[in-house]
Amino acid sequence: GTTLEPGEWFEMTQERVNQFADTTLDHQFIHIDAEKAAQTPFGGTIAHGFLSLSMLVHLTAEQTLVPDNIVMGINYGFDKVRFLTPVRTGKRVRALVTIKSVEEKEGNRLLVNLGCTVEIEGEEKPALVADWLNMYILG
Repeated sequence: GTTLEPGEWFEMTQERVNQFADTTLDHQFIHIDAEKAAQTPFGGTIAHGFLSLSMLVHLTAEQTLVPDNIVMGINYGFDKVRFLTPVRTGKRVRALVTIKSVEEKEGNRLLVNLGCTVEIEGEEKPALVADWLNMYILG
């Protein structure tokens, strides 16, 4: 139930969106064609939802609590992900993290469930909410 301090703001640039489109082969116009995207209700290009989700690694890097005796951390998956508001390119995002649970597991492991909210600067609704599972292997 502990909520950590929000992370730093991070700008979602068109260059990053284009690179993600190239990496995933998702070149839908809403992400990469500013002229066509301007004609949509979004008024311009937007980041891929999966790009916003994948940025959790960076957005939470400075605010996640990690045990002192950790050998490694493993992305264990997500219990829930909801994309609520598209992130328009040029907007800034940051993550808010709540530690929802910590479970001891066999083999000297901890399963940590992080409730993550990615806020968009100046927007009322967040970009996404997710329950992110991290497995820590302890020494």
